[in-house]
Amino acid sequence: MTDAPYTASTALTAYASGAHVDSVKAVPGAATPGGERFTVTAHLSYGGQNSTWTYASSLTVTRDSKGAPAVAWTSAVLNPELGDGDILLTGTQDTADVEVTDRAGNELTGDRYPSLTRIIADLKQRYADQLPSGTPAVGVWVHKADGSDGPMLHVLRKGTGVRLRTTLDAAVQSAAEKAVAGKDQAGVTALDTRSGAVLAIAYSPAEGVDWALMEDSAPGSTFKIVTAAALLDSGMTPSSTAPCKADDNYANGRMYHNDSPTLHRADATLTWDFAQSCNTGFIRQAGRLGAHGLKTAAARFGLTQEWSVGTPTLDGRPTMPSSSAPDELTSEMIGQGELRMSPLVMASVAATAASGDFHQPLLVDRSLVAGPVATAQGVSSRVRDGLRQMMRDAITTGTAHGVMSGFGPDSGAKTGSAELAGQDTTNGWFTAYAGHVAAAAVVHDAGHGNTSAGPIVAAVLAAG
Repeated sequence: MTDAPYTASTALTAYASGAHVDSVKAVPGAATPGGERFTVTAHLSYGGQNSTWTYASSLTVTRDSKGAPAVAWTSAVLNPELGDGDILLTGTQDTADVEVTDRAGNELTGDRYPSLTRIIADLKQRYADQLPSGTPAVGVWVHKADGSDGPMLHVLRKGTGVRLRTTLDAAVQSAAEKAVAGKDQAGVTALDTRSGAVLAIAYSPAEGVDWALMEDSAPGSTFKIVTAAALLDSGMTPSSTAPCKADDNYANGRMYHNDSPTLHRADATLTWDFAQSCNTGFIRQAGRLGAHGLKTAAARFGLTQEWSVGTPTLDGRPTMPSSSAPDELTSEMIGQGELRMSPLVMASVAATAASGDFHQPLLVDRSLVAGPVATAQGVSSRVRDGLRQMMRDAITTGTAHGVMSGFGPDSGAKTGSAELAGQDTTNGWFTAYAGHVAAAAVVHDAGHGNTSAGPIVAAVLAAG
């Protein structure tokens, strides 16, 4: 008694055979403007398992081709989870359930941590076969018209699941989710500086691009951490003179300006330039680096290798300058040009600066990761101490002062802003460490990093 008898008959047959329903009863409920509601009680029998499944559905009444009253047929009449062409199947899952947890064993779900929804699904698919065997559940699920399977709707026999422990920290993840919530195109990543363990990954909107792991833009002055390391390797010290001019160039190349036209100081030091984010003070030192100095420094931060983190990421292999491209060299010295980074990469840069050692970020135990896990030399103790001094000065007297003022002596930061070709506004960047946690964030089209990305990073560090 529908307006599509053949289609309805086929669907009802599949309902009985595919879902293994041997009896069914529908009890009418109240009629509403949205249709006639009813409750279904279906008895299922499969593989020696018997179960009663009760759920609610609804239908609307129309008229058939002869004008007689008839049910307006859709697959959702059988079950509200069915779309056109979908069917219900009862059977045994291919694999046991995988529960993804944080480092302390707390379950992680997409409902509670929206930014992890796709990552959790990827981890389950990627590593289920490598985990200890569990017992698959028996139940009913939607087999979709496109060939994929939806979630289990009713369980006849519970399975015994397996656990996949990640490096994430539920408290830090929660703080990261809250810090980016409501932002448009923002992402943040946090790492343990001692091991590279990924503590948090969050981005907004959660249903959009993963700006934490897949960001692909110039990191602006946050990259001056790497440039400063290269200059320290070249023989400079934090107190070396590096005059800051309102505008300047190198080798008669491109003319550079500072964000503020009033930012200039003839007796500036490298530390002052770093803390105040003076572009000209840095590019003027390009001659110290030669053709390979910046690339050598980047290699010590692991930026010239492929990373296998445990889930898809944009790894940190920048296009480094050559001696025939001085303008590209000076652009990359201040985090622009052809450099492309993500908050994951810049959090790692801050972690390496803080500890002196490079630990490639990992989201799961290294034994599970199939691809190459990068290794790098890290920086010398002299360079590490210099970077920590300069990053600390950025907090005490520089551009990171306001947002990081509550953090103690074991902390450091660097602000940044940059835009891609054709972009009218700048992206705000910020990276910092406090204790054993490093974090980095980007907010698109948000201007200066200290006021846009800075509060996100500060909130994450405070939770660590």
